Amino acid sequence: MGQSDNRSLRTIVFLGDSLSAGYGLLPSQAFPALIQQKVDKLGWNYKVTNAGVSGDTSAGGLRRIDWLLVQKIDVLVLELGANDGLRGISLDLTERNLQAILDKVKRKNSAVRIVIAGMRVPPNLGQEYTKRFHSMFSNLARNNAAVLIPFLLEQVAGDTHLNLPDGIHPTAEGHKVVAETVWGILEPLLR
Repeated sequence: MGQSDNRSLRTIVFLGDSLSAGYGLLPSQAFPALIQQKVDKLGWNYKVTNAGVSGDTSAGGLRRIDWLLVQKIDVLVLELGANDGLRGISLDLTERNLQAILDKVKRKNSAVRIVIAGMRVPPNLGQEYTKRFHSMFSNLARNNAAVLIPFLLEQVAGDTHLNLPDGIHPTAEGHKVVAETVWGILEPLLR
């Protein structure tokens, strides 16, 4: 599946927010572009589509998914929900939106491989919200036979050297760390 063959070009779509989009950086510095470099280096026939939009929520992703489904999606990396959490949006609504995205993608291609990027939120919305927010991603992964990245920003969140001055968005160096985290989950799926 991973070997180069022009007849079987496969598509990896990163449906996300500013983290996928590479807020504050060149598109080539964002982790999806770094994943494309890893795939190319191995000679695997995958094309990465970065569908990250800064500020996007689960509702925005749901509005955009039909447009993305014009192409066949072989691997979906769903990286949405962080902005919902930061805005205190109802977790039930966020989870419904994310599930609706997954349902649409699976209806279009039942063989799609799904990766869900788990996120965390600051505790300012209360312990119950914070706990439910974090577990929402593992629940979605379990219910959709998807692979979970437990925390997309593992080893990056809170590190001032790996984040822009806003303390939220990774620097170019931070995106390299995120790419390694994502690759550790994605690479076995692409083999």
